[in-house]
Amino acid sequence: MNRRCYYEILQVSRDADQEVIKKAYRQLALQYHPDRNPGDAEAEERFKEAAEAYEVLRDLEKRQIYDRYGHDGLAGQGFSGFSSFEDIFSSFSNIFEEFFGFGGRRASPHEPVRGADLRYDLSVAYEEAAHGKETELTLRRNLTCRACGGSGAAPGARLETCATCKGVGHVARQQGWFKLSTTCPACGGRGQVIGQPCPDCDGQGLVEAERTVSVRIPAGVDHGSRLRLRGEGEGGLRGGPPGDLYVVIHLEPHHFFQREGDDVYCQVSVSMVQAALGDKIDVPTLKDEGRVSIPRGTQSGDLVRLRGEGFPHLRGLGHGDQVIQVRVITPTDLTRHQEELLRQFAAEGPAEESAGEAGEAKKKTARKRGLFG
Repeated sequence: MNRRCYYEILQVSRDADQEVIKKAYRQLALQYHPDRNPGDAEAEERFKEAAEAYEVLRDLEKRQIYDRYGHDGLAGQGFSGFSSFEDIFSSFSNIFEEFFGFGGRRASPHEPVRGADLRYDLSVAYEEAAHGKETELTLRRNLTCRACGGSGAAPGARLETCATCKGVGHVARQQGWFKLSTTCPACGGRGQVIGQPCPDCDGQGLVEAERTVSVRIPAGVDHGSRLRLRGEGEGGLRGGPPGDLYVVIHLEPHHFFQREGDDVYCQVSVSMVQAALGDKIDVPTLKDEGRVSIPRGTQSGDLVRLRGEGFPHLRGLGHGDQVIQVRVITPTDLTRHQEELLRQFAAEGPAEESAGEAGEAKKKTARKRGLFG
């Protein structure tokens, strides 16, 4: 597998000093930190990638090996990057405290652990997004075991300090010139081992269960909107709070409407006579039906606007508009009488537009048509 250049990952030059490298990593760590991007696999990968690059370039010996021999040189000395977030936070605990002020240090293995956040992708129709709705979601998730309270130990059983890591939850090992800290394999980072596991959760502290939650879809949500349901994620451990559930909205395509911000666009067809003489027609709206006036002399591609018939503003009062593009239909299969009337109309010679006016009209129509691709 091809691995990206560490300098490219941090977006710094090969002669960058330590201050520049540290600043570049800080920006990437802030951008891709898992607490800011819950459930985002790509952000997690970027976070790990940046941490690995910084681990090498901040260390003079590792950087010299990398500059001379590349990734293979580091691998020959036993460095293969980080296997988990736990390893990253363990190695960079002081740096994260400096960067974030919190959340970077390694939590004590005996402290409560907050449950994981979850993501649910929900498809919503145009009309539902316009008016809002109440719905129920049924999902399976890991909840805190009621029998042991998330400790993993059977009621009354004692937790014993892990002999491998002496209760700290991680172990250090020497590989070549490098000293690496990893999660303790014996206790999984908890610092304690369970002599008698809880029979309900088999010592995991969590049990899988199905649960139905209610969610209110507010009027005006758009594709990609995220709704946060606090406490509806996975259960915590050792008395820790549950995580949150993020509902990501996916707006279903509509056969008639296209959305642009809080405005909706559509196309309607009118006859040549309606366009020439003007008319009032009924058009579908997000609510029901609306009546719109087609001005006298309307050209194909012209836009007519229905005020306040678009999506409601999600953060504020009012609604967007409904923008209607008019398509003038040329008649086919004319009767002889209709053909004769059109010939008479042509013979009377309607006032012609000047060349300049005609050109501007074409430009205007072309711009409006561009809104609809």
